[in-house]
Amino acid sequence: MGKKSRGINAASKLKSRRKKSRYSSKWFVKRAFNLKKKSDPLEGASQASGIVLEKVQLEAKQPNSAMRKCVRVQLVKNAKQVTAFCPGDGATKLIDEHDEVVIECIGGKMGRAKGDIPGVRWQVIKVNDQSLKALLAGRLEKARK
Repeated sequence: MGKKSRGINAASKLKSRRKKSRYSSKWFVKRAFNLKKKSDPLEGASQASGIVLEKVQLEAKQPNSAMRKCVRVQLVKNAKQVTAFCPGDGATKLIDEHDEVVIECIGGKMGRAKGDIPGVRWQVIKVNDQSLKALLAGRLEKARK
């Protein structure tokens, strides 16, 4: 590729060159075409509510060996299904099928999965409008539906 334009009237050429070159950056393309929002099941929101379809256990990635407790959740707003992690000791005992849960991003690098749980990007924070943390600590009793 040749050198960039220099000189007194080169601004428009430099400007158009910069415009074209920006598309070689994946971050620019992602932002310019709203790709994150389009592929995100939560549609750009920080939290979303959903209904628990089933409880699942996922194997942790190497070198760890554990069964991570997760739930399959169907989102209320767009009927998409996601897998959400249940943080805390015995958290799955407090979550039953058909419960309404609120999920949020798990906070991994660049919106990706965190830690040793493969492909799980969300975690449960509320069960039937009650904080999962408070339920685990014993500050709240689980509400009957």
